[in-house]
Amino acid sequence: MTLLEDARRGIITEEMKIVAKAEGVSEDFIRRRVAGGHITIPISPYRDVKICGIGDGLRTKVNASIGTSSDIINIEEEIEKVRQAERAGADTLMELSTGGDFLDIRRRVIENTTLSVGSVPLYQAFIEAARKKGAVVHMDEDDLFKATEDQAKLGTNFMAIHTGINWETMKRLQNQGRHGGLVSRGGAFMTAWMLHNEMENPLYRRFDYLLEIMKEHEVTLSFGNGMRAGAVHDATDRAQIQELLINAELADQANAFGVQTIIEGPGHIPIDEIQTNVQLQKRVTNNKPFYMLGPLVTDIAPGYDDRVAAIGAAISSAAGADFICYVTPAEHLALPTPEEVYEGVISSRIAAHAGDMVKLKKTRALDLEMGHARRDLDWERQFAVAMNPERARHIRDSRSPADTDACTMCGDFCALKIVSKHFNF
Repeated sequence: MTLLEDARRGIITEEMKIVAKAEGVSEDFIRRRVAGGHITIPISPYRDVKICGIGDGLRTKVNASIGTSSDIINIEEEIEKVRQAERAGADTLMELSTGGDFLDIRRRVIENTTLSVGSVPLYQAFIEAARKKGAVVHMDEDDLFKATEDQAKLGTNFMAIHTGINWETMKRLQNQGRHGGLVSRGGAFMTAWMLHNEMENPLYRRFDYLLEIMKEHEVTLSFGNGMRAGAVHDATDRAQIQELLINAELADQANAFGVQTIIEGPGHIPIDEIQTNVQLQKRVTNNKPFYMLGPLVTDIAPGYDDRVAAIGAAISSAAGADFICYVTPAEHLALPTPEEVYEGVISSRIAAHAGDMVKLKKTRALDLEMGHARRDLDWERQFAVAMNPERARHIRDSRSPADTDACTMCGDFCALKIVSKHFNF
């Protein structure tokens, strides 16, 4: 029996108990929401992982994506990115390599982390077809399912699977057009294959077979967003919505079959459309866990896209998104360095927390603690509560004040010290 099936039978598993304790909710709260498909707990029979619950009533989680490219294949650097993502507090990882030995790279990553690891098996199938047969359009669909199973056996916990791209979705894309084109690699690979071979997407056509693989290896199925907007002017268009509707129906089938699910969401969205996207996604999927990719709220800040995405992620989290895919400062420019991975995770964690302060009021306790520590000029308490204590301490120590109670911004004219002589807060 899968974890989802256990929940439906009334069984509270060890994983559910761990999530309940971490989130400060009852064990039956977790069991009931897992049973209803509203919470997902990625696991694997092939490895032990740090248990992480994603979904309704839980803290917003942050994913860090790593992986080689066709230009840069440095496995040791990818392992360092894993370390930096963990150091920054990422909840999960996605290994998205498009260069080198796919299975070896993923094996090395999995060996070097206890976090749940996700993947996109479609990358492997299409890129290996390009290497061996000269073009991605020559992929054999059986190789796509083999890559999926091979990656599952490594202990991959969740997979982004592009099931929602079919002829109806393609029709919407062709009829409406795009300002920013098609930016999803998975979406581009699959649409090219379909058009060249004049065949339906095998992940959609053979969905029952895909579910058998997912269930046998206890992999959470994350429904990929191949039609996501790559420019804010394409947000919430017909192709995106068509794909969402298809994925929503398939997710119901997956849950009924005993497979846990996540629904992925669009990437570039102006601020005034974010809440609409979250509400629409939640409504049509029956409140399944929502994985927001970004979102980036403007297209003109390359080099600062971690901040751009943090704005969107905070609003998304407050509106009800459950899972955030981080963005690094290198987005749209280059493969990120380990340092940029660290910065991207921190930016997204800040955003997730800011959103949770609205979505889950109990998460404001740390902010109250910081307020008291600042009022009392208790620097050690401030560092302890800080999201990045090391950075906060470094900045203060690098510009040490003459008055050790205050900071060098106010110095002798510290507002807190002046008022404390007359008020006892």
